Amino acid sequence: MKLPALLAASLLSFAALAQQPLPVPRNLQTTYTKGTRAASGQPGPKYWQNSADYTIKVNFDPTTRRVTGTATIAYHNQSPDALSSLWFKLYPNLYQKGAPRASGMKPQDVGEGLKIESLAVNGKAVKVDELRPDFTNLVVPLAQPLAARQTATITVAYSYTLNNGSHMRTGEVEPGADFVAYFFPRVAVYDDIDGWNRHPYLGSQEFYNDFCNFSVDVTVPRHFVVWATGDLTNADQVLEKKFVQRLREAETKDGITSIISAADVKARAITTQKTPLNTWHFEAKNVTDFVFATTDHYVWQASSVVVDPATRRRTRVDAVYNPKHKDYEEVVQFARKTVEAMSYTFPKWPFPYAHETIFDGLDQMEYPMMVNDNPTSTREDAITLTDHEIFHTMFPFYMGTNETKYGWMDEGWATIGEWIISGIIDPKLDDNYGIAPYAAAADTEVDLPIVTLSTQQTGTAFFLNSYPKPGLGYLYVKDLLGDELFTKALHTYIRNWNGKHPMPYDFFNSMNEGAGRNLNWFWRRWFFDGGYPDLAIQQVTQTAAGYDVVVESKGTKPVPVDLTITYADNSTAKLHRTIAVWESGARTVTVPVATTKAVKQLKLGATLVPDSYPQDNVWTGK
Repeated sequence: MKLPALLAASLLSFAALAQQPLPVPRNLQTTYTKGTRAASGQPGPKYWQNSADYTIKVNFDPTTRRVTGTATIAYHNQSPDALSSLWFKLYPNLYQKGAPRASGMKPQDVGEGLKIESLAVNGKAVKVDELRPDFTNLVVPLAQPLAARQTATITVAYSYTLNNGSHMRTGEVEPGADFVAYFFPRVAVYDDIDGWNRHPYLGSQEFYNDFCNFSVDVTVPRHFVVWATGDLTNADQVLEKKFVQRLREAETKDGITSIISAADVKARAITTQKTPLNTWHFEAKNVTDFVFATTDHYVWQASSVVVDPATRRRTRVDAVYNPKHKDYEEVVQFARKTVEAMSYTFPKWPFPYAHETIFDGLDQMEYPMMVNDNPTSTREDAITLTDHEIFHTMFPFYMGTNETKYGWMDEGWATIGEWIISGIIDPKLDDNYGIAPYAAAADTEVDLPIVTLSTQQTGTAFFLNSYPKPGLGYLYVKDLLGDELFTKALHTYIRNWNGKHPMPYDFFNSMNEGAGRNLNWFWRRWFFDGGYPDLAIQQVTQTAAGYDVVVESKGTKPVPVDLTITYADNSTAKLHRTIAVWESGARTVTVPVATTKAVKQLKLGATLVPDSYPQDNVWTGK
């Protein structure tokens, strides 16, 4: 083959392809023909999604780590299909002996998994001894199909032992402190794309859950305090009066309230002491998950911030931590500033929940209204970890994305949120998370297109396509459109799909619609195509007005042009061009440098602009 001719043909094709529709897989095209989704990016006239109401009573013994519970689930089949079976997710079975998993497990955590002691559907008992769970998936055949637009009532009793050594997003943090997630059998998602979500949970890819309502009782020994998804509705029954008063105070003021201090922990008179056990009741509406954390020796700091200027609604933020972890002392401030920045700066949408609790744990994982964050060694890490995990509130929880298949629709947003908000919390912080690994691996064998299903990726490919690559894609579109138009486009997507289940093309099409511009040229080249980012200074010519700098895009990934000029007197200036300079398919752009001063050096590059071959990014004057 003749490579130069092929290259020329590919360059000519850029402009021709710029406004063409994006390639849509056949199985996703059917959503348009069925009318469940529309090419405008909006839900179609026949869009539907299922939901459930969970009433859960769970007992947790921190000493034995035994979880025992019952759940009554009203499952609402809003689909047009009659369901002959129900699929359940049994996430604790990641720890079951023989279960497939993406990483190893300590022997003491491998056990029997979640045991279902009884199960009934619409009052008819299911013979649990005849069920054959496929580890984290359980299929329950129905004696009578669940008809379209009908509800099934499921009752289940179950138990398992919480892990204490292999902390995979959940487990014992230390004796007397536990983060308990995925602790109940839940009905899997049945949607208009795949039907039942059959993907097993392996510990690497994350989750896909329906929007549900939760009414949950958590019973623990009396000295243990509980934090959870949802609103605590019986604080006056489980906390002594002064702590209830402090909690109410924190919900109405900007300053920091010490709800539980180290002295309070030592005194051990925080919770109601009338009985050996206390039951904490929480209510959460229209959320995709429910978790809780409990401990008898953490301090609790809280504050609140007005997140909606129209209604003056406030969100309370909590930092709950072991007082020996000094790095956590500023976390409540970082969390408060993150919630404020999300509400007023990016994505500039009122924080949707009444509270956000950052719990001192052993992971870096997000849940509706809760975060399980490990201690960090530096202040910078504490900032970036806190804002990254809280940003997930919008993506995936408010937006309901399928994290299992499309990690980039959730982690990519948390990454750009981290880059932007970290600089607001501390202007001296220059976060470059994931940039160097992407520059090094771009267009190598491990670098797959972003739209590759997350279930088909591991290692470096999974990291790049979930975090830095989509984060950069969002950032460059923000730069291209400007803050005002980008916010309009993003809000179009949010309004179209919050509380629903968007697929990738719902995002692309909503953004195009909201921006009033066809951005397919960029979506295709950044999210679908291979390639690598590589800019070079091709030529510098002195002119009567200063200098003309010809910048070449040697790679095919469109990135912004950032030029730092260093003058002979060592003063500096910067010039910036958005990705718009590459929209036509051009391979070079001329950047005029208007100056009467001699230029000592020209240098391409910026923190959030990867370059796989940076050796040709500097020009030195004579």
